[in-house]
Amino acid sequence: MGVWPVMRLMNGFDEEQIGRLLRLLPPAPEGWVRAAQELPAARAMLDELVARAEQDAEFRLQLRADLERAVAAAGYDPLPFVVSRLRRLLEEV
Repeated sequence: MGVWPVMRLMNGFDEEQIGRLLRLLPPAPEGWVRAAQELPAARAMLDELVARAEQDAEFRLQLRADLERAVAAAGYDPLPFVVSRLRRLLEEV
C-alpha cells in the first residue's frame, strides 16, 4: 500500500483534495521563505566552524574571546542565527 492510500485512510483526503486545500492557504511570509533558503548554507557554515574549533585550540580560544570577530576573521558573515547557535554548540566542544 502506497503513501496516498494510507493518507486517505487516515484523514479522508486524497492527493488532489490536499492540493486544493493547500492552494487556499496564503503564501508564506517573505522572511520565512528567505530563512528557509538560507538555512542549508548556515548549517554548513556552523558545521565547518565547529569542526575547526574541535581541531584548532587557538581558533576555539578566539571564538570564546570574541565570537563575532572570530567568525568574521574566518571569512564568514556573523549572522545572528549563526552566532547564537554557535555559542550553544561551543559549550559542547
